[in-house]
Amino acid sequence: MFIFFVGADICYLLVYVDDILLMGSNSLLLQRLIQLLSSEFKLHDLGSVHYFLGIEVQSTIMDLMLCQHKYTLDILTRAGMLSCKPVDTPISTSKATILPDPLFSDATHFCQIVGTLQYLTVTRPDICFAVNRVCQFMHAPIDSHWAAMKRILRYLRGTTSHGLHITRSSSFALHGFTDADWASSVEDRKSTSGYLVFFGQTLISWKSGKQRIVALSSTKAEYKALVDGTTEVIWLQYLLTDLQIPSASAPIIWYDNLGATYLSANPVFHACTKHVEVDYHFVRDKVAKKEIRIRFISSRDQLVDVFTKPLPTSSFTVFRFNLRVDPPPLARGGIL
Repeated sequence: MFIFFVGADICYLLVYVDDILLMGSNSLLLQRLIQLLSSEFKLHDLGSVHYFLGIEVQSTIMDLMLCQHKYTLDILTRAGMLSCKPVDTPISTSKATILPDPLFSDATHFCQIVGTLQYLTVTRPDICFAVNRVCQFMHAPIDSHWAAMKRILRYLRGTTSHGLHITRSSSFALHGFTDADWASSVEDRKSTSGYLVFFGQTLISWKSGKQRIVALSSTKAEYKALVDGTTEVIWLQYLLTDLQIPSASAPIIWYDNLGATYLSANPVFHACTKHVEVDYHFVRDKVAKKEIRIRFISSRDQLVDVFTKPLPTSSFTVFRFNLRVDPPPLARGGIL
């Protein structure tokens, strides 16, 4: 990424191999910059962005929508699931059990489909948790893992037009959500944690993943998730500073665990938590310096639950809407 300043105007230039995105605050400055680049390099100006690295960009007056409709159809075709019956959620809420299933007959095919789904999460955070689950079995997939994969594909078949909405907003505030599901993995009892970060009303960063160590308490697992979310928010603050986007106040991280919330603000509790590694207290330092703020939120309003555990259809649909992962306006009216 390159940043170009001329007085009060600014341009951003994003380059990936031979694909370029150029944006700025002044259309005349953009045209001048394109002319200067064309004098040094062979360029082809394609106009307003509509397709970039497999991501389709649809613009309206108030927002942009990023989706991978064609890419999703290609995945379904490659997996032989283009005519499958859709389902409402990408992962079953049934309690997972370890079954002595035989190894899946085509492990290479399994890994290839998983790889394509990983790139799809760039615009589809609603499948992030489900994709993370199947990614954990790429070394030796069994038949039940392929069944879990097919459920994701069946969910995608019914939501091919869904994408991530980027909404215009006057707010430059960062706020995030973090959570953990303690000892949720039946294979090794490691916890699953996740975070979401919003810039104004737009979701800009997210992650779902299994923690690297086995947490001996729920507080330890929750605090590790809080550390991951805090680290991401701090990095995004640095990025926004480079982009010359001011931050009016310290970011807020919303959390639904009182134990982790108290640990971040009250050092008295730390004497009883030596089993929590020292580097986890990174959060406490940031709170003490007033660089971030930790706030408690009810579990029923915790958006990041969709990244840490399977949810029933009603809850999943609400969370997906709050993440602003929806079909385009016309598709909502039934016209694709």
